Amino acid sequence: MRKLAQFLYFKVFGWKIVGNSNFSKDTVKKSVIIAAPHTSYHDFFVGICLRKIVNVKTNFIGKKELFKWPFGLYFKSVGGVALDRTPGQNKVEAIAKLFHDKEEFRLTLAPEGTRGKVDEWKTGFYYIAKEANVPIIMFTLDFQNKQNRISEPFYPTDDTEADLAFIKSFFKGVVGKVPEYS
Repeated sequence: MRKLAQFLYFKVFGWKIVGNSNFSKDTVKKSVIIAAPHTSYHDFFVGICLRKIVNVKTNFIGKKELFKWPFGLYFKSVGGVALDRTPGQNKVEAIAKLFHDKEEFRLTLAPEGTRGKVDEWKTGFYYIAKEANVPIIMFTLDFQNKQNRISEPFYPTDDTEADLAFIKSFFKGVVGKVPEYS
């Protein structure tokens, strides 16, 4: 599967990986990985190819209804974890608990929270990383330049405003599959 992912990613789609060249050798077993801009379902397939190429197991969360027949087995096999989204729960704490319960867990999220145009990112990824005491790794979904830029691990500080400004600056100028949503 890795050879197929490499062929599709590099040869067919013409993408490249830029930045943290140690990502696949990274000793960070737990992290929140944010991917942006998330403008299309194509992002999922780019991410699946990328994780196969760099040989890093990543996870994502989805509503528990996605993990029923017929797609549940597939979503679990590609790192999906079901999340009960019943109102009244503290989802940041529930997700942070996943990090504490697992030896290796790299949670990939889209900070926009949707594939559509948003004015402000959701900040749950940031608070999950702080609560779980894990770094944030950023990667771009840059369809204009056909590249995934991967950051070094970033550990949130006590200055939320400065941290979020730094994180957002990593994605400055990146254009997603649907440019008007970027």
